[in-house]
Amino acid sequence: MIGLYRPGHSLLHRLPAGWKLLLLMVGVIAVIALVRRPVDVAVAAGVVAVLFGVGGIGPRTALAQIRPLFWMIAIIAVFQVIITTPARAVVVCGILVVTVAAASLVTLTTRVTAMLDVCGRVLEPLRRFGVDPDRIGLLLALTIRLVPLLTGIVHEVSDARKARGLQWSMTALATPVVVRALRTADALGDSLVARGVDDDRDDDA
Repeated sequence: MIGLYRPGHSLLHRLPAGWKLLLLMVGVIAVIALVRRPVDVAVAAGVVAVLFGVGGIGPRTALAQIRPLFWMIAIIAVFQVIITTPARAVVVCGILVVTVAAASLVTLTTRVTAMLDVCGRVLEPLRRFGVDPDRIGLLLALTIRLVPLLTGIVHEVSDARKARGLQWSMTALATPVVVRALRTADALGDSLVARGVDDDRDDDA
C-alpha cells in the first residue's frame, strides 16, 4: 500500500475497496486450492495479467511489483526441485508470484484512505466491546506512513556510513538508525498528544 496507488478511471479503480479486498481474498483462496499443475499456474497468471490490463497498469509497473521476490523465488525453487520435482517448484513459486501480483493490483488501483475506511467499517460492530475503530484506523495509517519513513532513514544512514568508509560496520548502521527512529517516534508521539489524540485515555485515567 505504500506509495503504490496509480490514479485512473478504469473499472478496477471505480470498484469499491471492500469488494476488491473480498474478491482478492476469494481469488487467493481459489488459487491456493485449485492450482496443481504448471498449466494451472499459466492460466492464473494470464488472468492476473488481463486484470492488470483492465486496470490500465503497464508491464513495467506490473513487473516492478514482483521484482523484490526474485531471490526468495529462486531459493524456494531450488529447495522445491531438490525435495520434490521441477513441476512442483513451478506450482509453488507460481502461486506465490500470482497471489503477490494480485494483491499488488489491488493496492495499485485503491487509495490508502479507501482501504482504511473499509477497515473502519469492518471493525465498527466491535465498538460495543470496547474496540475503537478510529484509533485502529489511525494506527494503520501511521504504520503505512512510517514504513517508508524508516526506510528513508536506513538509506540516509547507509549512505553516510559508506561516505565514512564504514560500509562493512553493522554498528555504524544499526546505532544511528535506532537513535533516529526513537527520536522520530518521540516527536510523533508529542505531535499526536498536542493534537488531542490521547485525550480519551487521559479522561479515563
